[in-house]
Amino acid sequence: METIDTASESDRRLAQRLRELRAERRWSLDELATLSGVSRATLSRLENGEVSPTAHVLGRLCAAYGLTMSRLLAQVEAAATALVPAAAQPVWTDPETGFRRRSVSPPAPGFACELLACALPAGAHITYDAAPQPGLEHHLYLQAGALEVTIDGSRHRLAPGDCLRYHLYGASEFRTSKARGAKYLLAIH
Repeated sequence: METIDTASESDRRLAQRLRELRAERRWSLDELATLSGVSRATLSRLENGEVSPTAHVLGRLCAAYGLTMSRLLAQVEAAATALVPAAAQPVWTDPETGFRRRSVSPPAPGFACELLACALPAGAHITYDAAPQPGLEHHLYLQAGALEVTIDGSRHRLAPGDCLRYHLYGASEFRTSKARGAKYLLAIH
């Protein structure tokens, strides 16, 4: 996690939404810590906007809340419109790994699918302990670089042009080599 010196407006909205989600469920920080595997102290710092969450921590929280990361991030962004100009597509960067995620077609009421454009730098490794919503359908299309993806224990090595289709029920892992990063599109339904 990275300490936030001057929190952006979206960082403040994310911290507030994390507080609201916990309050809606009437969970204590200790209960959420147990459910998510994120320490009570870290949860407090996140909810107070003192630190920015990593992809791994957001993944754990999303699993506890039963939300995809995109759905959570969409809840702190502006209202959805039919046309999403490139300049209006929300971008989130993991402060720990440099993983960059642009929500090309963000989640919105009335739409079940979302489209993400993702970039992992060389030597990146991200793990998610659980699916945010078991059974979500994913279509990962590798545009450039090389990517190793492990889904529920099955490892797949992707080259440019490859598409990996899967339903996510458990843990997942994304890894790039030390020499090459990866750029890919991810459709989630």
